[in-house]
Amino acid sequence: MIASIKYNSRNYKIDLSKPLDISIAMRGNEKNVNAWYLRHPTIKPHEEDGFIGKVSEGSSVNFNNIWFNPHSHVTHTECVGHITKVVHSINQKLKQYFFLAEVITVAPEKQGEDFVISKKQLQYALGTKKRKAVVIRTLPNLENKKTAQYSNTNPPYLLEEAILFLKNKQVDHLLIDLPSVDREKDEGVLAGHHAFWNTQGKIRANATITEFIFVSNAIEDGTYFLNLQVAPFENDASPSRPVLYKLIDEE
Repeated sequence: MIASIKYNSRNYKIDLSKPLDISIAMRGNEKNVNAWYLRHPTIKPHEEDGFIGKVSEGSSVNFNNIWFNPHSHVTHTECVGHITKVVHSINQKLKQYFFLAEVITVAPEKQGEDFVISKKQLQYALGTKKRKAVVIRTLPNLENKKTAQYSNTNPPYLLEEAILFLKNKQVDHLLIDLPSVDREKDEGVLAGHHAFWNTQGKIRANATITEFIFVSNAIEDGTYFLNLQVAPFENDASPSRPVLYKLIDEE
């Protein structure tokens, strides 16, 4: 199914029958991707007064309780409410869902004890391109990202200068295949988050950060349409399913 989309006064065509899902599904066991020192999520039949919500146990329905934290256990999209005293809900702040996105691949560089993504690397990857969304795939890009246990591993992160570069390029939606844009243990500074949302100035309340994506190696670097959908949770962050669509042509 071919769809024509007019975006910023230009016409694009995408094939809706060929979605490229870059989310990581959540499973209720220890193989689920994990960060921030929490136990794994659980998906279990509800039990009460002799009732077990499982058809194989005699119930008429499967009726599961799910315990998880979106920041720790699943592809999620967060808004500025993640770091502010004022309550902001991703369900209220994200009101548009299609964006022109650039997929880039970056190999984090060694800096002291860390591996980081620098402004220079993003400048090289993006050049003069103007995109509302940027999707960052880091190297090495292995399937084990879908089950990685990140707690106490000091994963790669973006330097503040790199985040400021994206903000100054008016990138409103940043997606990355890491548990955070910031260092795992930074004494709560969260410099990248604050820089992206511009908390020391006019807050970019409609901007979002999506973490824990997985971009298959079969997806080439380049320009795509991004459909960024979140579950309607009134919370600073929500499980999300970002989907890319390759451009067929443009006028």
